[in-house]
Amino acid sequence: MASTDLAGAPVRRPLTLGVEEEFLLLDPETGESLPVAEQVRQSLSGTAREQSRQEFRHSMIEMVTPVCTDLTQLRTQLVALRQAAAEAARAAGARLVAVGATPVREAHLSVPDEQRYHAMSRRFGPVAHDPAVCGCHVHVGVPDRELAVQVCNQLRPWLPVVQALTANSPLYDGRDTGHGSWRSLQLERWPSIGPTPHFESVADYDATVQELITAGIMLDAAMTYWYARPSTSYPTVEIRVGDVCPTVDDTVLVAALVRALVDAMIDRVRSGVPPPRIRSCLVAAAHWRAAHDGLDGDLVDLHHGGARPAWELVDDLLATVEPALTRHDDLDLVRGQVDRLRREGTGATRQRRIMAGADGDVRAVLSHLIAQTVAG
Repeated sequence: MASTDLAGAPVRRPLTLGVEEEFLLLDPETGESLPVAEQVRQSLSGTAREQSRQEFRHSMIEMVTPVCTDLTQLRTQLVALRQAAAEAARAAGARLVAVGATPVREAHLSVPDEQRYHAMSRRFGPVAHDPAVCGCHVHVGVPDRELAVQVCNQLRPWLPVVQALTANSPLYDGRDTGHGSWRSLQLERWPSIGPTPHFESVADYDATVQELITAGIMLDAAMTYWYARPSTSYPTVEIRVGDVCPTVDDTVLVAALVRALVDAMIDRVRSGVPPPRIRSCLVAAAHWRAAHDGLDGDLVDLHHGGARPAWELVDDLLATVEPALTRHDDLDLVRGQVDRLRREGTGATRQRRIMAGADGDVRAVLSHLIAQTVAG
């Protein structure tokens, strides 16, 4: 029986959340990728070992938090997992680095010796051997798949703002790409990555996924890499649009905003508010602009049209999710962290600031990233 408050109204339980963070394993002097992921995983013990995952590159590792109910718990888990992985990486002669794209040319482009990875390599060729990229995936508990699909419809105009908040990969091959998130541009070469299409129902969603598999576009449903999706592994909505964040505080902020956004969109679905029907080309353009500018320029306003300063759209996002942040008792924390982000800038902005102060020396950026990864 559902619990109620003193007035007899149903009590909304906090939505659960979890985070998957992908990291590079880099040489601390040159910034080159080191293929030591299996060695790092073998060095982990206990819970950290259980919460680590092999990734598509020998120079990557993923750390996965357990299901959390509040941000304090989430932060504790993120700190512990980053510290454990960083210590194991150091023992292997590498450094754990939270950055969205490979900043220096990668020499080790083979995939791990697993049947699925080899199948992806055969199917997609050189695309499957691009330099490594690292994302931050936020899971929010929505066990009803029909509701999850409808929430994803409602999320479409907001995800470029989330993407801009996480921009943390301006460098590629030792140079500034001019994009805040080079990872986003690099990933667009995969045929099943991009803005989530609008779906009428979960049946429509599942039929579309099956069509893509039948057509050979994807090997299986796990290759549905849309920016928001009902997770294939957990009873959640998974938001996978962001670069891995440079610090734990950045990750906690993004997770809090994503949970509140999902909560706010659940309210819209249950109130019968139809999702905005936006042309797919405009949604794709908004994501390109977010990847290019981050928070340092303009973003596309998918609700009203045209371009506006990025921070105005962040303020719109905050106003939209404020009731949900209040329900989760996250409002003060989020306001404080957003103020910090206004002062410091995104991860991409910070990297550029360090690089400019070091006359373009990528090693200074690398040292900055290594320290940021375990900060806190």
